[in-house]
Amino acid sequence: MRKLIELQNVSLGYGKAVVLRDVSLDVLEGDFLGIVGPNGSGKTTLLKAILGLLKPMSGTLRTSPDASRVGYVPQRDSVDTIFPLTVMDIVLMGRYPGLGPFALPGRSDRAAAERALEHVGILDLSRRAYSSLSGGQKQRALIARALVGEPSLLILDEPTNGMDLQSERAIMDLVATLHNEDRITVMMVTHLLNTVINYAHRVAIVGDSAVRVGSVETMVTGEALSSLYGVDVEVLVVDNRRVVLPSRRESAAGTPRAAE
Repeated sequence: MRKLIELQNVSLGYGKAVVLRDVSLDVLEGDFLGIVGPNGSGKTTLLKAILGLLKPMSGTLRTSPDASRVGYVPQRDSVDTIFPLTVMDIVLMGRYPGLGPFALPGRSDRAAAERALEHVGILDLSRRAYSSLSGGQKQRALIARALVGEPSLLILDEPTNGMDLQSERAIMDLVATLHNEDRITVMMVTHLLNTVINYAHRVAIVGDSAVRVGSVETMVTGEALSSLYGVDVEVLVVDNRRVVLPSRRESAAGTPRAAE
């Protein structure tokens, strides 16, 4: 597979403060890469570098011309809901980069927005106020905004954060459809390990100022995750889905939560 984005021995940070050291990571064409780590581990710093918003302190970051069309789906709470924007208004924002200075969206842009909304299943909500939508509906609107630019790479930042299990599954199934049927390369950033490991091909686990990358089969094992997180965990398969849980020894010690 071709490399869309390549990081070689990259260090990232702000000012003189280093957040991540010696990162080597590829985003491959056709891949579904999950970037996982707890809050504050450096996921956002890595994401900014990949999006071209943060220059590496050292090392090499290359972006292929094939990655020129990136559809970025930000966290839902980053979108200002003070302004009375409709769902159509939100999606049309994805067409602005292709318009000339001071140009307004035309008929073809609206048609593309309608196709994107239909593709994510909320065309009937196009005239609704974005602020009135549920969390899952807002996420679909933001995905439609990314899709309307016809991206080759879709980058999602915490797309299921704060959702109930039903909404989470629906959004992840939509992302899987975009990847498997529309052949869009996907990179998903999340702190929810159990969410992404059942969809991604590879995972990059961020923590301790480092990034460790490998296939799901290699990285998502009790031994590997126990070493990375410093907590004994085990990986179970329930109804053909992987679930990461504290080991029985950890549970007995009073930590009954599933690993995030």
